[in-house]
Amino acid sequence: MDTRVRCGWVPTGSAPNSVLYQEYHDTEWGVPLRGERALFERVSLEAFQSGLSWLTILRKRDGFRRAFAGFDPEQVARFTDADIARLMDDVEIVRNRAKIEATINNARVIGDLDVDFSDLLWSFAPARRPRPEVMADVPAVTAESTAMAKELKRRGFRFVGPTTAYALMQATGMVDDHIATCWVPSAG
Repeated sequence: MDTRVRCGWVPTGSAPNSVLYQEYHDTEWGVPLRGERALFERVSLEAFQSGLSWLTILRKRDGFRRAFAGFDPEQVARFTDADIARLMDDVEIVRNRAKIEATINNARVIGDLDVDFSDLLWSFAPARRPRPEVMADVPAVTAESTAMAKELKRRGFRFVGPTTAYALMQATGMVDDHIATCWVPSAG
């Protein structure tokens, strides 16, 4: 049995859901991530997660990747009303029209940016700080995530509020919110 110390949001045990969360935590969450396609996927999945369990998104991630052309912003930007109808019928993703339309919109906005998408997002990363001692020390929103959300909205992005922006910062390693006792090595 795996007895390594992990962050409090990661369930213990060997149940399939626990293992899925553990693998995500151990190999992806908090690892610095760059690149337009990779970050578009994460922005999109964080938006779809809003109001739902992250486990729901993890279980459906392969379906999302298939449905949204591997999160290639150029391809998604060309989606039409027929694609929206197709996605609304796709049981392998979260079928929320507003979130589907936001994902297509956000792909179009990425295509219109006057800066690199990766550089834009990472420009809001705060200075490195010590890892939190306990989960209660982890914020849901920060000044940086609020500024990121404001700038993304100004540029036309949808479903990118301050809480979603902070979850994106955590997931993509812009901040290291693994607790101090977590076995995952610091990325920085």
